[in-house]
Amino acid sequence: MHYEGTIIRPPSEANSILLQVTVGCSRNKCTFCGTYRGERFRIKSDDVVMEDIRFAATHCRRQRRVFLCDGDALIVPQRRLVSILQAIRAQLPWVTRVGAYANAKSLQLKRPEELEQLRELGLGIVYMGVESGDDETLTAINKGADAGRLSAMGRKAKQAGLKLSITVILGIAGRERSAVHARETGRVLSEIDPDYVGALSLMLIPGTPLHNEWQAGRFPLLEPQEMLCELRTMIAETHLSLGLFHANHASNYLPIKARMPKDKPAVLELIDRALAGRVSLKPEYLRAL
Repeated sequence: MHYEGTIIRPPSEANSILLQVTVGCSRNKCTFCGTYRGERFRIKSDDVVMEDIRFAATHCRRQRRVFLCDGDALIVPQRRLVSILQAIRAQLPWVTRVGAYANAKSLQLKRPEELEQLRELGLGIVYMGVESGDDETLTAINKGADAGRLSAMGRKAKQAGLKLSITVILGIAGRERSAVHARETGRVLSEIDPDYVGALSLMLIPGTPLHNEWQAGRFPLLEPQEMLCELRTMIAETHLSLGLFHANHASNYLPIKARMPKDKPAVLELIDRALAGRVSLKPEYLRAL
């Protein structure tokens, strides 16, 4: 396989064939993210991608899923994405699902019928970083989209029949807007009604603008108890018809996995016990990105 630069994938794609179709991220301006710093975004050549599919056909016969790397594979023009998915279907017939990262820009560029075409060809899930439902926070982290646009694009993916997994970040709003961030994020998640929500706890990466703000004393990093309060409010304000809300990433202080809405009361009670000191939190040295 021809890998270049930094390769990332969602935790749920740990056992997937990682097929890199782009290098870097088409946005690459978010203040908290250092993943692709210094990397110029580009779409890889069809020849290289097709060669990697042929390699997977021989060497990856036990893996049932494919994940299209990197930061925003859905930005690839429709004709090229269609040819990639057709090649996966033809040469990797045992693959049951293809996944990819998406953002508001790439989803907006795709017409509803184009998203439906991709779904019919095997694209089963897209992963979207919403981070926050608070417009002021989204502007501060240079997300490139407001809450209304993020909500509309998430619903667009769902309406096309795609599974949708959304990531939000605890602590990303700092201390002053923590409660607003939690409430508004719950509101946006309720509007979108995704299949999966993953809540990460902010970990500052040296060299990023947000880390520089923290070093300069202009951005406060929340304490573990404050992160838990934010998570509790966010879950309380999130109303999903049927979705999985998890905060079991390595960055989180309290691992949580809840099938909504039935597990919601039990999860809120667990957080309350943790806030009261009756449940131990993960020590700082065990947290990771």
